[in-house]
Amino acid sequence: MTSSVTAPHGTEKGLHRRELDNGLRVLLVPDPAAPVVGVAVHVDVGFRSEPEGRTGFAHLFEHLMFQGSESLEKLAHFRHVQSSGGVFNGSTHQDYTNYFEVLPSAALERALFLEADRLRAPKLTAENLRNQVDVVKEEIRLNVLNRPYGGFPWILLPPVLYDTYPNAHNGYGDFTDLEQADLDDAAAFFDAYYAPGNAVLTVVGDLDPDETAALVEKHFGDIPARPVPSRPSFAEPAPDGERRDAVTDAHAPLPALALGYRLPDPGADLHGYLAHAVLASLLTDGEAARLTQRLVYGDELVTDVSASCGLMGAPLDARDPDTFTITAVHPGDVDPQRITAAVDDELTRLATDGPDAEELRRVTARWASSLHREHDRLMSRMLALGAAELVQGRAELADELPGLLAAVEPAAVADAAGRLRPDARAVLTVTPGGAA
Repeated sequence: MTSSVTAPHGTEKGLHRRELDNGLRVLLVPDPAAPVVGVAVHVDVGFRSEPEGRTGFAHLFEHLMFQGSESLEKLAHFRHVQSSGGVFNGSTHQDYTNYFEVLPSAALERALFLEADRLRAPKLTAENLRNQVDVVKEEIRLNVLNRPYGGFPWILLPPVLYDTYPNAHNGYGDFTDLEQADLDDAAAFFDAYYAPGNAVLTVVGDLDPDETAALVEKHFGDIPARPVPSRPSFAEPAPDGERRDAVTDAHAPLPALALGYRLPDPGADLHGYLAHAVLASLLTDGEAARLTQRLVYGDELVTDVSASCGLMGAPLDARDPDTFTITAVHPGDVDPQRITAAVDDELTRLATDGPDAEELRRVTARWASSLHREHDRLMSRMLALGAAELVQGRAELADELPGLLAAVEPAAVADAAGRLRPDARAVLTVTPGGAA
């Protein structure tokens, strides 16, 4: 154990925290269930941190981080992981970007070297930048511009609900902004946000904590420390009335509707926030869910309905402010006002009466089963632990979540339903291109 690694916390089988002299936070989580290891780096930069006039830059930079590094030519990272029998990927979120791989446990040091090498010095060249701008533009065409309901609701709803650039802009990126990005922008972005002290390294799997700590120090310890950017608050006042907007989607076969509401700050009111996660399940999770029964089978107003606690579809994936969404696809002869009225009616019922005990038990049991099933996959648990440590300040929250959700009481769900008011929401309607 080198002197530059702080003492671990936790038992041999639990979660071990360390911090290197350069500020890199490290989570080591032994799990001998299978002879594999996962390595993830979560960096405290996401859509909301990218500069104004550079929409999509955080996502573009994620692509650049796969284009070679100080010691490796382009595509070498891919070859090293795949030749070891591993898989890899990365993703960009509202408040973080992650990079990860899962490999046989014998390849642990190789994975640590690969992640350390690009965190130290990715290969930023004009050729790589231009290539990846083209790749991202093609991804936007495929996933947003030429796809039915592309960007619905996570790109289209925020500018209706929010006012500030960090919360309202298109995190996937505008073509003009992406094309104007240059190497100076990329270098400045790396220097500002990819400091070791602005990241969390998570290693999960068939590992010895002390041996792994020594390998982490060997590969990450000599990355120079740099100033860590101050984390801005993205807070803004809640809407003081209902906000509405409408868009046309040339590829959509049916009209659609999205409702957006502000969630409580999970850092200040975790219990209230989690009550909204339970509420989302009560509304649309499963055939017996309230809005599914009312809108799909009862009134037959929609063909599909979904509720989500979190703009990106997962709870606790972002800091405050975040968004509770309800989306529906409906026949062209249904007035969207009938759908919003039915939603409001169901929310009022829940706010007044709350869910019954059996209904709540069924929903929280489904949550617990889903989370346990997810965390049986090493990759899912690794990513959940790293994100919880970076975004919420406690990796343990990922493992505690099933119990916390099971502890949500009917009164808390009623309070959550009461917060989803028509006078503090955004309403977005989507019209098929040929319908108007």
